[in-house]
Amino acid sequence: MSRFDPAESLTPIPAGDRMGGRAVEYGAILFDGTQLRQADPRWFDPAQWGERAQRVDGSGRGGAWFIEASHGPCVLRQYLRGGMVGRLNRDLHLWRGTRHVRSFVEFRLLRELLRRDLPVPQPIAASYLRRGLQYRAWILMERLPDVRSLADHMADSPAGAPLEQTGRLIARFHRAGLDHADLNAHNILFDGVGKGWLIDLDRGRLRIPETRWRERNLARLKRSLLKLRGDRPEDEVEQDFARLRRSYDTLWSRGT
Repeated sequence: MSRFDPAESLTPIPAGDRMGGRAVEYGAILFDGTQLRQADPRWFDPAQWGERAQRVDGSGRGGAWFIEASHGPCVLRQYLRGGMVGRLNRDLHLWRGTRHVRSFVEFRLLRELLRRDLPVPQPIAASYLRRGLQYRAWILMERLPDVRSLADHMADSPAGAPLEQTGRLIARFHRAGLDHADLNAHNILFDGVGKGWLIDLDRGRLRIPETRWRERNLARLKRSLLKLRGDRPEDEVEQDFARLRRSYDTLWSRGT
C-alpha cells in the first residue's frame, strides 16, 4: 500500500557519480524534503564515513553499519541476497521499475506505519544504483538508542524476557495490516522501560488482516525462538511462546 506523499523528494544520481558504485551505474535517492534540504550519494557508501561507520555484528547477511552522522546516530543497510542465490549474486536485484525498488518500498512502508503511530525506526533516505536490468539498493534510517533484541533477552533470562509485551506489539501491527516477511526474535527490539519496536521490514506489506498470514508470521517467530533455545528443552520454549500467544490473542480479541 502506498499513498501520495507530498513530502517526498527524489534526487537523481547521474551515471559516473560515485556512490561506491561503477561508472556505468545511475540511480536516485528518495528522502523526506521537509526533514532534509538535500541528499548526498556518499551517505550510502560506508567507506565515505571512515571511522564513523562500524559494521553491525550479527546483522544477518552482513550488510549493515552503525553510522555516527552529523544529524544523529543512524543505521545504513544494503539489500543483500542470501541462500544459494547469494553465493553467486550478493547484491544485484532484478529491475522491475522504480516503484518496486526494495529500499524505496521499505522507506515508504516505514513512513506509512509511523503515520499510523506504530513503533518503527524513522527512515532518513533510500537509494538505488541501476545498471541495465539489475540494481543495488540501500536504506539509511535512525538508530534506536539503548535497545536489545528479543533474542538477546531470551539468551540472558527467558523467564524475564518481554514475551507478553512482544505478543501485544505484534497484535498492534497485525491489526494495522502489517505482514512482516521475516518476523524473528532479532527483529523485535525493546528499550529499558519496555517499549518495543519492529525492524527490518524489507518485503513487508500492508494488507487485510487475514488469519492465514498472521499465523504464518507467528509460526516464523516460534521457529526463531526454537532455533535460539540452545540447551533448553523444546517444551520450555513452547511454554514461552504460549505466554506470548496468550498476550497476542487477548489484545487481538479486543479489536484494538
